[in-house]
Amino acid sequence: MMLTKSSTELVRQQNSALVLAALRRKGSLSHTEIAAQTGLASATISVITAELERAGIIAKIERHVQGGRGRPRVLFEPRRDCGHVIVVRISSDVVQYSLADYGGILLDRFEEVRGDLGGTAAFGEVLAAALERLLLRSNISKDEVLAISISSKGLVAADGARLIWSPVFGGEQLDFVKLLRPDWRARIMLSNESLLVAHALAVKEEEKQVGFRALAAVSLGHSIGLGLARSGSSGELDVSAPNFGHMLHQDAAGLCRCGSFGCVEAAAGFYGILRTAFEVPSNTIPAKFVPLSEMDKIAARARQGHRMAAYAFRQAGVALGNGISRMLSLYEPMPIFVTGPGTRYFDLLQKGLEEGMAHSLQVRLEGMPQISVVIDEQRLVLDGHLDRALGAIDGDIAASGHP
Repeated sequence: MMLTKSSTELVRQQNSALVLAALRRKGSLSHTEIAAQTGLASATISVITAELERAGIIAKIERHVQGGRGRPRVLFEPRRDCGHVIVVRISSDVVQYSLADYGGILLDRFEEVRGDLGGTAAFGEVLAAALERLLLRSNISKDEVLAISISSKGLVAADGARLIWSPVFGGEQLDFVKLLRPDWRARIMLSNESLLVAHALAVKEEEKQVGFRALAAVSLGHSIGLGLARSGSSGELDVSAPNFGHMLHQDAAGLCRCGSFGCVEAAAGFYGILRTAFEVPSNTIPAKFVPLSEMDKIAARARQGHRMAAYAFRQAGVALGNGISRMLSLYEPMPIFVTGPGTRYFDLLQKGLEEGMAHSLQVRLEGMPQISVVIDEQRLVLDGHLDRALGAIDGDIAASGHP
């Protein structure tokens, strides 16, 4: 009897989360439209929407049809004021703080130049002060924040919100749960940035096509990242971020920021391209940050026919292509989306990229995968943050019955 009750409750929670996800992603929906989006029975939707409305999580609105004739359409939509999400994006040069409501609407954002954070303890103080400032600017309390979603390049522990290695902090680990508890009751989440990009792209592709299978997102910039999104056996989205940038390419690529020699990033990251273009010794300690203005100068020289500048981008492309071909050998064929600030140099990277991929038997047999350049990575990162954080909140609400 207990097993049946538990199973019934689990199904109820899953169905409630489905309804919340549909409303969050699609906006205002009618009863019939919710059924089409979720596949749930009409009676089930009636019970769930009534419960969610009573709890103040969704609102029922009436929208008159054009012309004013006939009965108004009854629609349901998330109540934007029932909670908030904070997004923290840690990048090579800045830390960006954003605040969004439960409807996924961005309310506020500011950035702070990262500079020398002086290690994890000092960064903890900077983070705490910035979060307080974000609340103060919008006049909301900590209790109104349901999730804090943080992202960085690097290795994220699978067992929680712990950063194992990053270009910013190196091997000094950072546990965000320990850092923010007990001051914050919000759910605390940490994600690799490229994972968020792949997640956002996959959500868009799922909306555009039936039978979505997989995609890869390759981020080009100071760091090199990879996000993989695949459709699971039950249709759920399985997203991961393999350690692509620090996968071995070849020793000649030089010293990487991780301390190893020959990583993909050592050849294809901005500091690797700069090092090759100026024929700097391969064991030179990598620059922590290369301004885009400096990269633009190297790219201009390459486009003007300067041999070493063009060679630097070509070798970066080969490293990326070799890495992608290995990834495709481990997984199924899939389209590749190229994102990040390095997309502005894609014309210089493309020939080497295709050359590197052509070494793969799979590519030779099945042809080049579709490669698309997506410019606005920052928007994709935010979309990924919000969809994952709000999805987690949906699950919490479905389980507890309140925000």
